Amino acid sequence: MADVRPWSDEPAAVSRPELLAVQGAGVTKLKVEDLSFFYGKFKALNDVSFEIPEKRITAIIGPSGCGKSTLLRVFNRMYDLVPNSHAEGKVMLDSENVVTTRKLLELRQRVGMVFQRPSPFPMSIRDNIAFAPRLLGWKDKRIKTAVEESLERAALLDEVKDRLGDPATSLSGGQQQRLAIARCIAVSPEVILMDEPCSALDPVATLKIEDLMATLTHDFTIVIVTHNMQQAARVSDFTAFMLMNPGGRYGELIEFAATADIFNQPQDPRTEAYITGRFG
Repeated sequence: MADVRPWSDEPAAVSRPELLAVQGAGVTKLKVEDLSFFYGKFKALNDVSFEIPEKRITAIIGPSGCGKSTLLRVFNRMYDLVPNSHAEGKVMLDSENVVTTRKLLELRQRVGMVFQRPSPFPMSIRDNIAFAPRLLGWKDKRIKTAVEESLERAALLDEVKDRLGDPATSLSGGQQQRLAIARCIAVSPEVILMDEPCSALDPVATLKIEDLMATLTHDFTIVIVTHNMQQAARVSDFTAFMLMNPGGRYGELIEFAATADIFNQPQDPRTEAYITGRFG
């Protein structure tokens, strides 16, 4: 194939309307429509549109600075914490528009977040899991059940059941990340967002998280941002490739498809250039 400039102005081989949904993907959980995002006057995302299937793993890949983490943070309105930032367009969570909703507590219960580095609260393992349920006013019996079930679903209960009163910071890095996942699922979200959840972990801990993700898709929709293309190929069902546009003005979606298609037969030459290591 002829050499491809990563920032080529040439149109994609597949038009943007055809990128919106993947045939046979099943029920849509998040529908992103003409989404743009601004930090003050800086436009970080431009007209992003695609559909995230329910109870599957969708990976978002692309070079640093192309807007992957920004896009992820739109899905549960974390950008509200950044002054002078705002989104335009729609992100439909079932029938609710995330961009305009005022039900932020309900939204963040429905859409949980796991960050790049484990972030245990300075309290016991038990209290880390119980933190959000207590804020929601759950009764003690329900909280106790949520703690045990969440730790079990996060494949951590057997390792910590005899020391739930110990500080969460006493856990290893991999255990802390599984604790963060348990804390996230304690309030039964519908969507779990993961921003580089394995980048600070060793290979053994990474494998445990990846195995856990596969199990969690029985009950949750997972969206993961990762720089590790091998990880995206291993764990995800669908992949969105993003890129900064010519001149570095904003991030945009280049291609969205089943992961096998993205890695084996990409439709856009820029996607092929990226996954084959010719840039990025």
